[in-house]
Amino acid sequence: MQYRQATTTRECISIHVGQTGVQIGNACWELYRREHGIQPDAQMPSDKTTGGGDDSFNTLFSETGAGKHVPRAVFVDLEPTVIDEVRTGTYRQLFHPEQLITGKEDAANNYA
Repeated sequence: MQYRQATTTRECISIHVGQTGVQIGNACWELYRREHGIQPDAQMPSDKTTGGGDDSFNTLFSETGAGKHVPRAVFVDLEPTVIDEVRTGTYRQLFHPEQLITGKEDAANNYA
């Protein structure tokens, strides 16, 4: 009897909610990006191999048709100020606009 080892693709999706969640998430993605050698513009340097060797970055990043490596993450906040900092910050090219979800106003500590 032959056994075949199944190849499984493991992918993680991070969900960052609220001011603190978004701020911590932004810091985490800066670290993940550095650990996997991805540039702030979401490009991988040409000296890295994406098809062979260590593909561990595929767990956290999704490669687009344009060759960008976009985090598997969603940022959500009712108040847009903190997510606007991500949209205009150093890593603005790292995230796709559809990953950054905001409301029009703050909850104002009203959780009813």
